[in-house]
Amino acid sequence: MEVPRLETCIPLPLENVVLEELVDKAKDWALMNGAAMRSKLKFSKNELQFAPFMLLPSTFPKREFEKAVEIQPILNELMHKVAHNYEFLSESLKSTIEVDDFTKRLFHIYETVRNEGFAQPISLGLIRSDLMLESDPETCIGKECCPKNVIEKQGRVLCNPYCCWKQVEVNTIASGFGWLGPASRVIQRYVLQELGRVDLLPHLPENNALQGLCGGMIEAWKLYGKPESVILFVVEDVSYNICDQRFHEFEIRKMEPKVRVIRRTLTDLGKRSVLTKEKKLIIDDLEVAVVYYRAGYEPGHYHSELEWETRLKVERSCAIKCPSIQYHLAGTKRVQQALASPAVLEKFLDPSIAATVREIFTGLYSLDLSDEGNAAVEMALKNPAHYVLKPQREGGGNNLYGDEVKTMLEKIGKSKERCAWILMERIIPPVQRCYLIHPKSDAPLYTDVVSELGIFGVIIGDEKVIQKNFQVGHMLRTKIATSNEGGVSAGYGALDSPFLVEMESCCHPAVKK
Repeated sequence: MEVPRLETCIPLPLENVVLEELVDKAKDWALMNGAAMRSKLKFSKNELQFAPFMLLPSTFPKREFEKAVEIQPILNELMHKVAHNYEFLSESLKSTIEVDDFTKRLFHIYETVRNEGFAQPISLGLIRSDLMLESDPETCIGKECCPKNVIEKQGRVLCNPYCCWKQVEVNTIASGFGWLGPASRVIQRYVLQELGRVDLLPHLPENNALQGLCGGMIEAWKLYGKPESVILFVVEDVSYNICDQRFHEFEIRKMEPKVRVIRRTLTDLGKRSVLTKEKKLIIDDLEVAVVYYRAGYEPGHYHSELEWETRLKVERSCAIKCPSIQYHLAGTKRVQQALASPAVLEKFLDPSIAATVREIFTGLYSLDLSDEGNAAVEMALKNPAHYVLKPQREGGGNNLYGDEVKTMLEKIGKSKERCAWILMERIIPPVQRCYLIHPKSDAPLYTDVVSELGIFGVIIGDEKVIQKNFQVGHMLRTKIATSNEGGVSAGYGALDSPFLVEMESCCHPAVKK
């Protein structure tokens, strides 16, 4: 099947003279308004370069965008309940922690604080659910109706532009781009105005992700109940994505001037923080109310036992964590795969709601040393191009695709190492054409691209009561259609924003407007 195409928001390509002037303006706008990052090739704290971005917004079906926004509070609730179910977490991760030392150490921290008794029962979840449009009717929930809506073109049968959307993953730690997501919308709004297309601006949905996420941290700070306490950002030793982090800090101060935000690494915390008898977390004589992790999600952030001891110290404290250790574990790939198993969602959600959530799952398969795991391996070996192999890691650049899937599965065979991975059906999104603006190149790249939408949610509560639960904004990452990975910070993708249009799909026919 040929991958369907989405129409761009305006006819392309642009005339060279128009394009050249427009690109220069857009680059300067990005730099002057903080849509920027530090260079990984030539790092300097004193220098910024604009983050890769798409010159124009990417077409996205309005129906699917609205569905993603509506379902986010349900996904928030689901992850919250999963995080507070010890039996489910331990059973889901049982085989993984036997072979994955990183996940094992996280789980050990969880069991330690659980056995001691949580000093702080409240967790703050700043969650991002990532999704992609599915254009392959063979993997779509509504594939039975696809033959009614196919179109003929040049003798080939093509599916309508998309079938539905499917969830890629849920992020519960360091869910970034709360600033850069909205910033890309403002860049593209400016570009459309420069092109004289003010009439198209209503197609760009409002995006208040920054205010929503920061509002969640402020709510947690208020719940802690001590005006002199601070919000702590746990950051990497070197922060490349500095603007996204700093704008959160600046927005918190703007929204609630009484709040002070401090930034420390795990190593800083290990050397300079103390845990009092009352379980207060104190660093540099400051009491910490909220701990917001922008680091700690990959093994490289833990240089020695000091950093692991620090993570345990923080979890033992009465500070409100984002995420708490149980939330961190709930976001692992293995747990998300377990949620896709038959009859599991009903343990956490009403059956009718569970059915709605199940529709957004693509195929997720365990690779445990069992009949089920062996069957999944056989599927992947027969057709590796249809699958993605995922380890228990965050941050981009960790997944395997195509021939890499086959090579890895043949290498690990039936060893226990297989349990450290999950298998996911590959989503085939529709493509469109646009200009990618990258700091490594003076000229824009006019190419086929595909997009991944992230919906942000905020949830605050303990095991028994959810106090706050809402959707707060979105972000869109776009990459070259031939690229596997799409993370902007990892260097694979570009900032983007959705251009919402009414369109038909194979599963949800709609009247075109």
